[in-house]
Amino acid sequence: RLEMRSFGVRVSIIEPGYFKTTITSIEGLERNFRSIWEKVPEETRASYGESYLAKFLISLRQMQKKCSSNLTLVTDCMEHALTCRYPRTRYSAGWDAKLLYIPLSYLPSALTDTI
Repeated sequence: RLEMRSFGVRVSIIEPGYFKTTITSIEGLERNFRSIWEKVPEETRASYGESYLAKFLISLRQMQKKCSSNLTLVTDCMEHALTCRYPRTRYSAGWDAKLLYIPLSYLPSALTDTI
């Protein structure tokens, strides 16, 4: 964003939360994670244990249930950034972005890591 300023280009950042899209589909994510897991060296898989992957996939499915399917929250931010005379520097779309990610970004890294 700052690099473009010297060229007279204003950049707005849209930081969406977790939305139901093709990218976040549980089938695709699970397939990708299983594929990566199979490529990890046996020693590494043994260090984590098979239960790690199972627990991870369960948490992924639980997170998927909390995703918003209302993509207009994101497209409204995009529309505002493109059509507003004075667009904001940052836009946050979704309850998780507003209530979780933004506040976490202001905390010290050690505290964020703990949370």
